[in-house]
Amino acid sequence: MKPSRPIRLFRNVPGRLRFALRRATLLLCATLCVAACSTTVRQGTQPLITPLMENKNGLSRDGELRIGETALQSGNVDLATNIFTQVVEADPKSVRGLTGLGDALYAAGDYTRAAVFYDKALSNDPKAVPALIGNARVAIQQRRLDDAVAQYRTILALAPDQPLAAAGLGAALDMQGRHDEAQAVLRAALRTNPGDPRLDTNLGLSLVMAGHPREGANILLDVTHFPAAPPESLHDLALAYGLLGNTEAAAQILSANLPKQSVDDNLRFYALQRARLKAAETGGGIGAIGTVGTVGAVNGGPDAASVQAAASGAGQKAR
Repeated sequence: MKPSRPIRLFRNVPGRLRFALRRATLLLCATLCVAACSTTVRQGTQPLITPLMENKNGLSRDGELRIGETALQSGNVDLATNIFTQVVEADPKSVRGLTGLGDALYAAGDYTRAAVFYDKALSNDPKAVPALIGNARVAIQQRRLDDAVAQYRTILALAPDQPLAAAGLGAALDMQGRHDEAQAVLRAALRTNPGDPRLDTNLGLSLVMAGHPREGANILLDVTHFPAAPPESLHDLALAYGLLGNTEAAAQILSANLPKQSVDDNLRFYALQRARLKAAETGGGIGAIGTVGTVGAVNGGPDAASVQAAASGAGQKAR
């Protein structure tokens, strides 16, 4: 069989016209190819999934919440409050948004309103641990210590390995003068969460308050060497040094972020407690530091305050 001849387009058309028709045909083919490629690209860039709910600024709701949480962690309470308020206005049932707004109000010292938003979060999810911890923190700040202890125990029943709840329970028990119970809770939590700086800080302070300043100082000194150490751990260490009679070291720590008057007030408080402990030892027992209002700060307990704050009389917080 003879091979078939190639099809010759425009064979019977005169030369110049045939040349023009061929050029037009080639141009048409090129145009169609470009159009086809462009159509393929446009189809390939269309989203395959429905995007997350966005706010008027183009942020997803989850992204907005993360920004609010980051702002709160960095100390920008006003920005966090504004962001969480917008989230709650857009979604009144957002447990994370309601809890975040409660946390922002708590950081601003508005404990009553903070509790309102924690309760709203819990009405949507009764087992939301962050909101439960928020309510327990409010109870401590309002000196409803029995309520705080009960709430923290409830949280630990839901989440036995929750270090913030254990730290908060330890703080509440210490404020009631139940130091042995507090230390048992904290030591058990440290077995599950070894090296947790918040738990170690509270354990060190509990030992100091129970009349064992040297043992407490050893724990607190280790904690303060870590970058993640809670800020109040230094002030708790100052208390331990003060009770051991090392007023120079205590004053050096306190002077870093307290005015001289507050430093002097704390040193006088330490001197009074040393005399109290010495009198108790002379009598044949080991004296504990009296309940002084605030215990070392915990994210589950009194926030950004330690024993030295109450000692100054004005309740000044470390900045």
